Amino acid sequence: MRQIRVLVTGGGGFLGSRLCDRLVEQGAEVICVDSFISGAKNNVRHLLDKKNFELIRHDVVEPILLDVDRVYNLACPSSPVFFQKNAVKTVKTNVMGTINMLENAAHCKARLLQASTAEVYGEAREHPQKESYWGYLNPIGLRACHDEGKRVAETLVMDYHNQRGVDTRIARIFNTYGPRLALDDGRVVSTFVMKALKNEPIYINGDGAQTRTFCYVDDMVDGIIRLMETENAVKPVNLGSPVEVTILDLAKKIIAISGSRSEIVFQPMPENEIIRRRPDITRAEQLLGWTPTTDLVAGLGLVIEDFKSRIK
Repeated sequence: MRQIRVLVTGGGGFLGSRLCDRLVEQGAEVICVDSFISGAKNNVRHLLDKKNFELIRHDVVEPILLDVDRVYNLACPSSPVFFQKNAVKTVKTNVMGTINMLENAAHCKARLLQASTAEVYGEAREHPQKESYWGYLNPIGLRACHDEGKRVAETLVMDYHNQRGVDTRIARIFNTYGPRLALDDGRVVSTFVMKALKNEPIYINGDGAQTRTFCYVDDMVDGIIRLMETENAVKPVNLGSPVEVTILDLAKKIIAISGSRSEIVFQPMPENEIIRRRPDITRAEQLLGWTPTTDLVAGLGLVIEDFKSRIK
């Protein structure tokens, strides 16, 4: 039986590299494509001697044609620190990059999974967020290059499915954390862990009562693969933890687990701060039989140990 050939764009990133790990372990022939604008070669260095792994340095904004059975399109910076550095490039990656991957999938008759984001819901007026909610976004704001870009990418995926018959999937990914998070990506887990390990003050907007959910990376990879391999799953599917955690509680947990001497400092709430975010994962539970299982304290402990080793 022929090995399944899998293309992972953005495979050098935090989530992409963990997906490559799992697919290689499962015996797939994996082609990792990354421009390394925000990813890191170190994330996949341990895979380079594997016979079923290939690394190609390439920007998906430029066309590429690879003979594969599956396409996981994860190419796009997901951290504001990275995607706001070059907003035009971020839009191009979301639009032109997605078109190029859809063309590749159409040519090979491959199945494509688009890594979308919870940010398509914007400042959600619905809680928890269901896939049927259309979102509330500012199309000219600083985040629009990423958030609106992801919305357009979803549109392209559905249009290629409806017009060209491409077999597609859309994963709306909520906050994910775990080892290999970039130390300087500006996301809340990375920022709090770095501050805690340096015993520096941890700054919290407002009173810290705003909530987020945090899904451990291994659980997320499991959900993404399940979605890819599930038949008749064309409509978007939320993937994330349904357990809300206040930002203040997150900071306290990180301080306690790391044994930090950091103090918590409250600062004014910025404009457009999202107060609550939580996915409704009913569709994932029913369609995929998937729900996250990793305890937040256990997962944060692994992140802290990973950050300690890389800081050294």
